[in-house]
Amino acid sequence: MPAIRTNAAAAMLGVSPNTLRSWERRFGFPEPRRTAGGHRQFELTEVEALRSAFEETHNVSSAIAIARERGAGPATPARLKSAFTRFDDGEADRIVEESLTVRSLERTVEEVMLPSVAALDEQEPEAESGESVEYGFAWRWAAGWLAAQQRVAPPASRRDSVLVFDASRPVDLDALHAQALELFLRRAGLRTLTLTATLDPNRLTHALTALDPRIVILTGRRASLDELGRLVFAVRRVAGDRVTVLDYRGALSARGGITGSTVASLGDQPVAARELVLEHVDGRTQDSRARSAG
Repeated sequence: MPAIRTNAAAAMLGVSPNTLRSWERRFGFPEPRRTAGGHRQFELTEVEALRSAFEETHNVSSAIAIARERGAGPATPARLKSAFTRFDDGEADRIVEESLTVRSLERTVEEVMLPSVAALDEQEPEAESGESVEYGFAWRWAAGWLAAQQRVAPPASRRDSVLVFDASRPVDLDALHAQALELFLRRAGLRTLTLTATLDPNRLTHALTALDPRIVILTGRRASLDELGRLVFAVRRVAGDRVTVLDYRGALSARGGITGSTVASLGDQPVAARELVLEHVDGRTQDSRARSAG
């Protein structure tokens, strides 16, 4: 087991070395082992478990009881949030790696990563910046992790393509959800391209011709209804009824939709959204084959 010295353990817990030694004498936890030279060394897992429990309870005796019972515990949004609040990217890496040993990448992102960042987003933002420092750190860490996974995603194994118009901005939670959905679609074998929703619709023709998407997804809430409407019009002008337009996380529905269009919702979570996209793609493929056979 990895072990750390008294000063390092005390720093992790936010207490003085004397306080840590008093906990050891009073509660017998965390219990150090002694080196040949007589120095205390604390197991890192015990210190992490105590830190996590103490952040929940703010009471040392209750925290020690919890830490004794559950140890470091499974990778959870609370543990990842704790790492973010301490700006500990190494610990965040370890927690996500732990989760990947028992969860799929998709479940790790949806059940651990995104909720931990969302929990920080729900806290009171700083008045000047509009976001807390902790949330900004968490968002950038998560965005970097998702981008790294996209770079190593397998090549497309299906003929169908998806075009995503993202109307979020950096540091929006919606932007992470858009990134997660793109990653999940790529891992499902779909060729996927994300473009900003502020793109000039007149510049879309080349992208639509090159990608030939079956599905266009609108996400994010920073574009106006008129801007989204022009994008949808441009897509349908080039691709006609070959393309299905879908709404992820209320890009349209929160503002009443686009007149004259039928845009189904993919909901708010990336795993379910991916499954619905695959259903739409498979349905369109079957319809195309039926028309060809007829």
